[in-house]
Amino acid sequence: MARDYYEILDVPRNADKDTLKRAYRRLARKYHPDVNKEAGAEDRFKEINRAYEVLSEPETRAAYDRFGEAGISGAGGGPGFQDFGDMGGFADIFESFFSGFAGGAPGGGGAAGSSRRRGPMRGDDLRLDLRLDFQEAVFGGDKEIRINHLETCSTCTGSGAKPGTKPSTCGTCSGSGQVRRATRTPFGSFTQVSVCPNCEGSGQIIEDKCNDCGGSGQKQVKKKLKITVPPGVDSGTRLRVPGEGDAGQRSGMPGDLYVYLYVNEDAEFRRDGINVLSDIKVSYLQAILGCQLEVATVDGKAELTIPPGTQPNTVLTLESRGVPRLGDPDTRGDHLMTVQVEIPTKLGPEERDLLEKLVEIRGDQAGKSGGFLGGLFRG
Repeated sequence: MARDYYEILDVPRNADKDTLKRAYRRLARKYHPDVNKEAGAEDRFKEINRAYEVLSEPETRAAYDRFGEAGISGAGGGPGFQDFGDMGGFADIFESFFSGFAGGAPGGGGAAGSSRRRGPMRGDDLRLDLRLDFQEAVFGGDKEIRINHLETCSTCTGSGAKPGTKPSTCGTCSGSGQVRRATRTPFGSFTQVSVCPNCEGSGQIIEDKCNDCGGSGQKQVKKKLKITVPPGVDSGTRLRVPGEGDAGQRSGMPGDLYVYLYVNEDAEFRRDGINVLSDIKVSYLQAILGCQLEVATVDGKAELTIPPGTQPNTVLTLESRGVPRLGDPDTRGDHLMTVQVEIPTKLGPEERDLLEKLVEIRGDQAGKSGGFLGGLFRG
């Protein structure tokens, strides 16, 4: 009768993935045929490998927990087949089997995947969120940012091994970075290729680890960068900084840094595409008579003409005083100003007399017009 796989690895039945991996590595090193020459060591090593292969995969572990050996080998017929009634258990087997034909032979796909893992690996991309003031988003400019990213360890030059030493070939996979297992199913026998659990696909084991990076070949580094924000960016704009992501492994290219921009609200200006919006307050006399006003724009102060008889909520335009178009900074939007007419709530005696005389001059029309003057005079 087959021994219990949890007993083989000497772990509890609720052991997590990390516990399983530690137990496997410890036992694999102890019973590897190249290390242990005692009788039965090779069989024990195979038994350990088989136990870990089953328990390290969630699907096969669930099948084993439910039906034992019959649930993963097809032995016992009915129960083992029923456990995979949703085909989930066979999906990985079929994927491994059929992907092999892409390489010209069964298992080719797995081997190719292992080769890619053992070769240069590109580093991860990183993301940084950066907030800008309104003016910075309009005109752009240089910004200094700070990032944390992985860089290749300068002490071991990325090998992970202590200077003067080098990694050794993994005994579990003989340096191939992959292990194979044959699985019997109701459809026949299939060979499944997976990443070696001992070296995690690298094909090498580091015995004397670099003190600076702990054997990873990489170090976390804080770094200052100066980036250029182009004119016309807006919230959601993404800037790519090539090569400033995490360092690659085994001489792989580094990843990129992606900076996502968010623009702070401004107390005076708003934005609609490449147009700038703002409000301007004028007195009722300025609205009636017209005037020249100095107004604030993103470029500084500018002159704005208020035409005589300007109505409340009229929108006046200062051309080419808006936001530069992203990618075409010579093209700018406009500055649109909405006129807010301020009606006084209290009048002095002299001002009231003058306005009442104006009503007399214009006849009763002003008092009946319903306009803002009429409302004022009725007060």
